[in-house]
Amino acid sequence: MQLIITGGTVVTASTVTRADVGIDHGRIVAIGTDLGAADQILDASGRLVLPGGVDPHVHLDTPVMGTVTADDYPSGTIAAACGGTTTVIDFCFQMPGERLQDALAGWHRRADGRSAIDYGFHSVVADPRPEVLDELESLPAQGISSFKLFMAYRGALQVDDWAMLRVLEIAQRRGALVLVHAENAEMTHLLQQRLLAAGQTGPRSHLVSRPPLVEVEATHRAIALAELVAAPLYLVHMSCGAALDELVRGRARGVRVVGETCPHYLVTSTADFDRPGFEAAKYCYSPPPRQPGDQQRLWQALADGTLHAVGSDHAPFNFVGQKDLGRDDFTRIPAGAPGIEERMIMLYQGVVAGRLSLSRFVDLVATTPARLFGLAPHKGSIAPGADADIVLWNPHATLTLSPDVLHQRVDYTINHGRTVQGLPETVLLRGDVIVRGRQYVGTLGSGQFVRRGPPVL
Repeated sequence: MQLIITGGTVVTASTVTRADVGIDHGRIVAIGTDLGAADQILDASGRLVLPGGVDPHVHLDTPVMGTVTADDYPSGTIAAACGGTTTVIDFCFQMPGERLQDALAGWHRRADGRSAIDYGFHSVVADPRPEVLDELESLPAQGISSFKLFMAYRGALQVDDWAMLRVLEIAQRRGALVLVHAENAEMTHLLQQRLLAAGQTGPRSHLVSRPPLVEVEATHRAIALAELVAAPLYLVHMSCGAALDELVRGRARGVRVVGETCPHYLVTSTADFDRPGFEAAKYCYSPPPRQPGDQQRLWQALADGTLHAVGSDHAPFNFVGQKDLGRDDFTRIPAGAPGIEERMIMLYQGVVAGRLSLSRFVDLVATTPARLFGLAPHKGSIAPGADADIVLWNPHATLTLSPDVLHQRVDYTINHGRTVQGLPETVLLRGDVIVRGRQYVGTLGSGQFVRRGPPVL
């Protein structure tokens, strides 16, 4: 074997065991004890041996509201690797009048030879002309087995119910999964116009214009549309207990619907909009943070299986020079927050606090996202035949978070000043060490495009 990782505690979505891991030609070939000889031995004593994280929700090198996300593929995937993530799925946005194939070609150019880790794409349908819908039929054969629809962002990304039904039908027929951003664009627009007319232009109006009802209505409608055509559905970045109730009711009716949340909904709240001056703009993402009671509901939903995955929704915009584009009009604040490096670290705090078991943590950040998005069995698990994407995690290490200690190319973190316990120290991509001591030591461009198979719900 090329490499044996010895002395660690191997954590999977179902087991926690002391074992060694043998690696050859980029794949895991053995798990157990007395594995024999190897060219190299990596000592994992005192460390957890985890599968590399799978982040199903990132935005890299993406044009948004007259600017571009602060992280491109080199900076964003290095940050992901330093946070323990070895595979990301990015959103390939279709521009008005553009073919989906041309949009995908543009995203391949962004990533090819520039990624530190493996990657895939979701295809965003923003201009659902008949010929565009025809294109969707061929995407699963190209390894693009998920489509994204926005019910939010009136006049930009929003699609109507008819387009949603057509896309859901195609996905059902072709074995693909539809992701939906569930916020009612018309309700939001009405509230935005009222707030602007009243002179309430500051960032707190972002929160006021997107109350839970906006998310709840769209969640209910998205589930009903999927139910009508018997299509699978993935609800991104769920933020509140009332939307979770719709998810539970839909599943009880037999709808194949799964839900994702993000770390920022677990650690920020409406109180962050009381920060002085323009500071609240850092917390302008959609949906916005909710009440502490919603945080508790989300943690419980992660623990009991109501929610299936945690994505970072990494949408990084610098506070100075990007977020402040909306200083005089909250509707012009680029919506989003950084988090690609902090996703696994922040969710691990649930393990530290006793909210999640180690196996459930691994399931949420790696195993189930890989299964849902057609990356299993090669990604998201430690098992013979899987890619040797492995993280050696120090459960005792601590770190106080700030932009200075993170690798994301953005001038703030919503977790600034939080001291966390448990950190990824060494990260392997297909058997090669790419992070050592939380510093990237790999070869940029070693990340590969991964052709994904059908989702397994």
